[in-house]
Amino acid sequence: MKSSPRPQAGEGQGEGNAHYKFNEQAIFQQSSPHLSPLPPAGEGAKNSMKLVILDRDGVINQDSSQFIKNPDEWIAISGSLEAIALLNQSGFKVAVATNQSGISRGLFDMATLNAIHDKMHHALASYGGRIDAIFYCPHAADEHCHCRKPEAGMIEEIGKRFSVDLTGVPAVGDALRDLQAFANAGCQPILVRTGKGETTLAASLTHADKALPANTWICADLAEAVQMILEMDD
Repeated sequence: MKSSPRPQAGEGQGEGNAHYKFNEQAIFQQSSPHLSPLPPAGEGAKNSMKLVILDRDGVINQDSSQFIKNPDEWIAISGSLEAIALLNQSGFKVAVATNQSGISRGLFDMATLNAIHDKMHHALASYGGRIDAIFYCPHAADEHCHCRKPEAGMIEEIGKRFSVDLTGVPAVGDALRDLQAFANAGCQPILVRTGKGETTLAASLTHADKALPANTWICADLAEAVQMILEMDD
């Protein structure tokens, strides 16, 4: 197995080699001088906050079969940034869980990934929105890690870092592997038809081994998914 890239400033590494980076600006906005909103893993009252987990490519931004390799290739899906801002305004923390095997493949480096995420943070801020943490798996499929979706390690790490019981936590993705990881961690899987979503849905109807996890919600896009999440939260 290739070694994982060393976490950079503002980053950490959880169990199963899942990497994460917290939005330092959001933490500063949320916290007092003495209290952090994100206690050490395993500490704090469970379900003390409302949380939504999002895949990145195909959910927040347009996907590409050639990977999103630089900030210019990161293009927000219409309505996605407003939807995240609405979650924030409704009291939800938002975490991103994304496979980024382009790092292991040598298609881009950590500095580029950080630049892509900086663009996403700035674009969100223009709508009054924020992402509280980004968790990513840098490994290729043949490295057989526990953090790459459809494995649940990265999702479980989110639960630990936010001290949230993941049972029923809304989690939005466009690929079967997203939904499988969410379901395996106990989340409520939500399929959006953007990105790979239409292909994922079509395959689920014709191939038994590609069936969606039980009770998967199906939405047109992130904006519709957020509306459903908020309706269920009422």
